[in-house]
Amino acid sequence: MKTFLRIFSYSRPYSRVVPPFIIFTLLGVLFSVANFAMIMPLLDVLFDKVEPDKIALYSQKPEFSFSLDFIIEYFNYYFIGLIENQGKSFGLLFICIILVVSVFLTNFFRAIAGIVRTKWRTKILRDIRLELFQKVSRLHMGFFTNQKRGDVISRFSNDMSEIDYTITYTLNNLFKEPVTLIVYFIVLFIISVKLTLFTLILLPITGGVIAEIVRRLRRRAIQSQDSLGRIVNIVDETLGGMRIIKAFNARNFILKKFTREIKFFKRANDSIGIKSEISSPISEFLGVSVVAGIIYYGGSLVLSENSVLSASEFITYIAIYSQVLNPSKAINKGLSEIQKGLASAKRVFSLMDTNPEITEKPDAIQLKPFENCIEFRDVDFIYETEPVLKNINFKLEKGKTVALVGTSGGGKSTMADLVPRFYDPEKGSVLIDGIDIRDCTLDSIRAIMGIVTQDSILFNDTVFNNIAFGSEEATLDDVIKAAKIANAHDFIEEMDQGYDSVMGERGTKLSGGQRQRISIARAILKNPPILILDEATSALDSESEKLVQQALSNLMQNRTSLVIAHRLSTIQHADEILVIQNGEIIERGTHDSLLLNKSGVYTKLHEIQKT
Repeated sequence: MKTFLRIFSYSRPYSRVVPPFIIFTLLGVLFSVANFAMIMPLLDVLFDKVEPDKIALYSQKPEFSFSLDFIIEYFNYYFIGLIENQGKSFGLLFICIILVVSVFLTNFFRAIAGIVRTKWRTKILRDIRLELFQKVSRLHMGFFTNQKRGDVISRFSNDMSEIDYTITYTLNNLFKEPVTLIVYFIVLFIISVKLTLFTLILLPITGGVIAEIVRRLRRRAIQSQDSLGRIVNIVDETLGGMRIIKAFNARNFILKKFTREIKFFKRANDSIGIKSEISSPISEFLGVSVVAGIIYYGGSLVLSENSVLSASEFITYIAIYSQVLNPSKAINKGLSEIQKGLASAKRVFSLMDTNPEITEKPDAIQLKPFENCIEFRDVDFIYETEPVLKNINFKLEKGKTVALVGTSGGGKSTMADLVPRFYDPEKGSVLIDGIDIRDCTLDSIRAIMGIVTQDSILFNDTVFNNIAFGSEEATLDDVIKAAKIANAHDFIEEMDQGYDSVMGERGTKLSGGQRQRISIARAILKNPPILILDEATSALDSESEKLVQQALSNLMQNRTSLVIAHRLSTIQHADEILVIQNGEIIERGTHDSLLLNKSGVYTKLHEIQKT
């Protein structure tokens, strides 16, 4: 119930649409009932099936009153007069016109109510999606490391589609169909209290069977949506890693993994589908059985000597009661769909409720323009239970370059990720100009930093938009200037549409060196005082590396740089080099001073790269 109420809490800003939705729905229901309630008595009059004393009563103009009886009596008075003055043929035409108008109004008001419902529903879905995206974009980097991307995508797409169905069916099941049933039963009570009470004794039989089916559907719906998230994740990983899959002949491995998940998904959906399919026939069978019981009992009342139920009233009763089956079946189907939607909503809200580990303090301050230095003071970092950094201490002064080198897995990237506060240290502090960055707003920290990584993160957009990413006021001249400094302008100009060329997903239309220079141009355009370069040239060939390194040199001029380097030749001029091993700084100094230690780790790395 909490999940259900939470979905509809998003409808509060649009509560103004509720009155028109209710009014149009009620009008549609009332005219729908009128289709059946009016025709039988009119036909009785037309074909002389009404007793003379009633005809005499109908021929007298009723006194005005605010009641349903006045409307019925006045309508009968008008109809009797119409037949007397115009003849029965015209009366028959009148009945047909009444029927057409009534059906038209029924469907007109239903359509208007449906339009209102659709606009209401789409606004709710828009707000849920927007809030989900906002919450996900605030989550810490560790979340995206641990969470399967396909599962997150599934919650934006498949789960939201199921929530869409839930809202649609709920609006029908909570209001339209129940109101329809209530109105129908009011009319049925007016026709025969005794017969209607008999039907209400039989209805719980149908309700009990349906409730049991719905209960079993709920569990399978959750399993189905979880499995669908895993399927999307496998597809996402397969498309992203197709080169590796083919290179390692791993197609069969992936195919088996996908097949296992698809089979589980099929079994879950088979169970859901079977229960959904049998629920409708079962409810219809039970409904028809109830109708048969009503026909027998009601027929007995009509045939009894002291009957208070006429044949025409009984036929009208059966006609109206037959329509009760439609909203009953709709409610039954809706309950099945709602269970799937609630399972999806739980997945969406669980993601929405995930708390980011990196948050701002309520009194967080704006970091002032960078002036002095970045300092790591007694920093420890633990990933889950594994220590990654141990007692890290160093300063990076303004305008200087500090390089981090060492074997893979030593903690270099983690150190770099602590500066823009992608993570927080377990112990110790990272300070900028003497201020602990945990006391500052995240935006003000990251506003003074530019990051270029080994994996160039580009978007399936134009070259211009990729370089101007995050800089909403950038002009074409600004972008071209940044591209020239990054040695990217020439190859951009050679592309089909220049700076308006679309780069493909993750920049796949460009080479590795070109992608990297686009990333560097983006950092140049931002013009940050602090740079973080994470092995920005390690994946490039010699020619590309030369161009990228020149672009990096242009970028680093007059800036404070923290550089993670795989190739030592790129950081020989760094002001200080820190050698990181097993999360600790084991050596530090300039390139030349570190080479003086012939048995040192830096010297060994240098020798290895020379050979």
